[in-house]
Amino acid sequence: MGSPWARAVQRARDLRVSVRSVQRWRHAWAEGGPRSLRSQGPAPLPRLSGRQFAQLEAELAKGPAAHGWEDQRWTPARVRTVIGRRFHLTYTIQGVRKLLVRNGWSCQVPARRAIERDDDAAAPRWSGSAAAPATDSPSPR
Repeated sequence: MGSPWARAVQRARDLRVSVRSVQRWRHAWAEGGPRSLRSQGPAPLPRLSGRQFAQLEAELAKGPAAHGWEDQRWTPARVRTVIGRRFHLTYTIQGVRKLLVRNGWSCQVPARRAIERDDDAAAPRWSGSAAAPATDSPSPR
């Protein structure tokens, strides 16, 4: 075991952690001694209560325009902003996604449509229960 890098790599392997973690721990030890390596306990996770989530759903039902966004899409970043403004809690983007999925929300990607789209012109030429007209050749793709 020659270089400090090789020792850090070996320690990381032995402890099954990243080399960066070993480097951080070594730096903390050098700066503050053994007390700097003590656990500070689990980080608190800010959670919305059921009542707060119901309030969040009411805020989301108002739509993004009511909260200052021009289009009608709720992104996790926007939901995170609303949570921060309304409840003074911080969530990560991933945390917001998990919160929404856990409470029955799903990700929906809007269909891309041209603003100039004419739905009547784009509608099929047949309607009702009539079958589609038969074609002799397959449609080009």
